[in-house]
Amino acid sequence: MFARGSKRLASQRFLPSKSPRCFAPRLCPYFTARPQEPSKESVVARRYSPYIVVAGVTTAISLGYYYTRDRPESAGETSEYQHPELIVQEAKTRKNLSTEENRESLSPQHVQVKRSWERPGLYAWGSNTGLVTNPDSNEFVVKTPRRISYFDGMVLRDVKLDQSFGAAITENGDLIQWGKGYSKTDYKPTKTLKGKNLVSLCISADRIIALSSGGNVYSLPVSKSDQENGWKPFESSWIPFWRNRAELSYRPLQPQLGLGEKVTAISSGLEHLLLLTTSGRVFSAAVSSEHFPSRGQLGVPGLTWSNRPKGPYDSCHEVRELRGIHITNIAAGDYHSLALDKTGRVFVFGDNSSGQLGLDTNVNTPFIDTPQILPLASLYPANGCEINTSSIAAGGANSFFIVNTKRVLGPMEIPATVRDLGRLTTDLWSCGKGLFGVLGTGKWTHVQSTPTKIKALSGLFEYSDAAKKVVPIGISHISVGATHAAAVLSNFTNVSASNGGSQTDTNWGADVFWWGGNEFYQLGTGKRNNIASPTHIHPPADVISRERQGEDSRFQITPRRTVKLDGRKVSLEQRVECGRNVTAVYSAV
Repeated sequence: MFARGSKRLASQRFLPSKSPRCFAPRLCPYFTARPQEPSKESVVARRYSPYIVVAGVTTAISLGYYYTRDRPESAGETSEYQHPELIVQEAKTRKNLSTEENRESLSPQHVQVKRSWERPGLYAWGSNTGLVTNPDSNEFVVKTPRRISYFDGMVLRDVKLDQSFGAAITENGDLIQWGKGYSKTDYKPTKTLKGKNLVSLCISADRIIALSSGGNVYSLPVSKSDQENGWKPFESSWIPFWRNRAELSYRPLQPQLGLGEKVTAISSGLEHLLLLTTSGRVFSAAVSSEHFPSRGQLGVPGLTWSNRPKGPYDSCHEVRELRGIHITNIAAGDYHSLALDKTGRVFVFGDNSSGQLGLDTNVNTPFIDTPQILPLASLYPANGCEINTSSIAAGGANSFFIVNTKRVLGPMEIPATVRDLGRLTTDLWSCGKGLFGVLGTGKWTHVQSTPTKIKALSGLFEYSDAAKKVVPIGISHISVGATHAAAVLSNFTNVSASNGGSQTDTNWGADVFWWGGNEFYQLGTGKRNNIASPTHIHPPADVISRERQGEDSRFQITPRRTVKLDGRKVSLEQRVECGRNVTAVYSAV
């Protein structure tokens, strides 16, 4: 399979998708100019004559249809034997248009890339019951990608969405909140936590956890009322030896770190938080004001509300079972946790009632509170294949694993007989709850405890001009919501079309696929049916009008590029974020 927009399909990118002008094959029969001689009297018996007549008439009609069905209307000089012609499609260029106008006419993908640079912002769709996807309207759902006007012209550091509230970090590191979960009256986007130089965030059921560039972690309530009326910590002031109360309520989360060690990444479920440090250590903490994590997702064996250590309920606990293992990536679903180490091993713990840990389910013990290794190598042949897990993702009751494989020699194999020796392949595996189709396999499996391959996004290839060979297409990013997911491919992109280039020198971005639950139109297809296999969606209507959205028009994600924005140079890209029944695509720095 080849990615659309790759060099393999470059010629197709400039062809019209509707009503192509083509030249149909002309098949001309061979005719002789000699008149036929009159036939002699039949020697066949009289009783067989009717059958012969019927057979002759049938044959004549069949031959006449065969020789005249493709005959040209106007008789001209024709060759005795004429071969069918190739179907040719005209490019949609026009002489009276400029080079850039012709590029836009040729390629919807070129238009998307250009508009993402000219008009950065945030698109959102899905449930609007909490006024998250469209704060300016009381409509129940937003069916297709639509801009939130407040963010027009803005580039953001991070965005997280829930059905009842949204949170984003501005280019300067301030926190913005909106939605009815924040305030039933002041629900439009508002800056809350300021001056902390925030770089990333995650959300639980009722709290927002933000990470600063210096490694500080802040946990604040979603509700505006709780922020105003809750306990406010002291903060340092520009006046020496003087401290002021913070403007709003928040709690600093402070794991016991070593000298020079700091937190570099955070990920949260509905009740718990995972923290990753520069030393590869993992900490966990409770981040729900209503429920203490009780399904093993903290990774601390036997820890419950009743036997928790003295101190704040949201104290950070080191996951001791991972001590001495250098973890490079963490991911959290609603009630489960994943960790990936530098050698490609995956550790899982927490709720496994839907098989989201990739291990066999057990009715008597539906969760695992001690990190265990997920044997992904068992999914491949024992010999002739090297595997390495490069990335993990989690959300809701599902987990995803990106696995890179390399074909190597088996014990009894000879190099000359192995045609695909050294071949690299990228596969995507999923497990967990498949009732809404979020497994991406085309099936609606209720419980999937053994990781299953998403074939539509595995084993993809495209031709590389630079390498002069076919190369694998990887997956650059996966975002998982409560019941749906999206994957951005790492196919070849082009963002270097120059003003002096040809009319067919167009830009295009990375392909993105969506699948899973669609009850609130969170997939952006404009329809409400769940989809169990990865699919494209149309680009936003303000970028490509509905009239122009044909088969070759699909939403793509613009890769990173330095552009001029308001007279200054900004390095930006587009990112995808799947939340709880809502989805967003935003311009990120």
